[in-house]
Amino acid sequence: MDKFIIRGGRRLHGEIELQGSKNAALPILAAGLLIEKGRCTIGNVPELADIETMIKVLEFLGAKIEWNKKDRSITLDCSDISRYEAPYDLVRKMRASFLVMGPLLARFGRAKVSLPGGCVLGPRPVDYHLKAFSRLGAALVEDQGYIIAETNSGLRGAQIHFDKPSHTGTENAMMAACLAEGETTIINAACDPEVVDLARFLNRAGARISGAGNIIIRIEGVPRLNPADHDVMPDRLEAGTLMAAVGAAGGEIAMGKECVESMSMVLDKLTEAGMSFRIDGDRLIVRSADRLRAFDITTFPYPGFPTDLQASMMALACCCKGISHIKETVFTERFSHAMELTRLGAQIKIAGDEAVITGVEKLHGASIMASDIRAGAGLVVAALAAEGQSEILRVYHIDRGYQNLERKLSLLGADIKRVST
Repeated sequence: MDKFIIRGGRRLHGEIELQGSKNAALPILAAGLLIEKGRCTIGNVPELADIETMIKVLEFLGAKIEWNKKDRSITLDCSDISRYEAPYDLVRKMRASFLVMGPLLARFGRAKVSLPGGCVLGPRPVDYHLKAFSRLGAALVEDQGYIIAETNSGLRGAQIHFDKPSHTGTENAMMAACLAEGETTIINAACDPEVVDLARFLNRAGARISGAGNIIIRIEGVPRLNPADHDVMPDRLEAGTLMAAVGAAGGEIAMGKECVESMSMVLDKLTEAGMSFRIDGDRLIVRSADRLRAFDITTFPYPGFPTDLQASMMALACCCKGISHIKETVFTERFSHAMELTRLGAQIKIAGDEAVITGVEKLHGASIMASDIRAGAGLVVAALAAEGQSEILRVYHIDRGYQNLERKLSLLGADIKRVST
């Protein structure tokens, strides 16, 4: 089991290339199941533990996959899919594995998928997914931890209402509707850029999807999809984590400007805190010269502030002047990192879904433990700003969402190394 050793207090300088988006790559790989003949090449795929899990799920189902890690591409051939069941042993490792259910149901008229696992962030039921499949004409039963969905005469287009936006629920419903007969309308759909990227890939394959990125998405069903190639969008969450790291440690870095449009809320909050941003050609220059000011954020589905950056922003708030407030409205148990941050000397009070952070002059190194992907990233941000040495345990959580994070930070001047124990 690996850990990070970080000696904080070093300012960050340099240029980095953002990885492909994990949250876009996973549904796009699952969508390959919809294509009955031929090979698709998906480019800009990050080398992450969660990608490996999705590949194992697809290979179990019968897909042939070639992963060229050198050029960051995956060639996917789902012509010979021989199963329609995704077992617990694989799905328990990652919630996004449940995304194979929509494509399997659309292609075969049946699917059997284990209820998902993944990060413990409070209740995250798949009710929205199941409601969508039911509206499309599937009969659903739960049996010993598996969801079994069947349709005798194929899926039929329908109007699907979500009580609130569901990122993966929207994606699963959209994929299933691609091969349904007639038109499907998803109302109160998730507007995330990763949903838009999935729609781009599906449309390249011959789907007829309009409105992705808005609260109403329309899908006109087609008889089949065809092979298509696609490059995954850059990872806005990695970009946001690195921005928070610069805010906490100080310095100036450059990254691709592609993420700017999808991160207006994050950039506004960091600017409010005292950071500066400017476009230089095709690069975004991120700078933090002095100790930052306190800020308030409320997490909310896109285009609101992303819950997946809440931990990194809390870590940043620990170093700011004044009192910051963070309200978490997306996941009920997403403050696990707060206790670990206090081990570094942070002053944090939690009351229900709200955190009050009083910034301190200096954090101090300590041994801390990652509890999930984004919490782990937040601990790295804090450790980069802390005096002395910090030890971050269970970095396998971080590896699920960040490719070679320690290497990128080292190139920017951080004193960080991975140690196997």
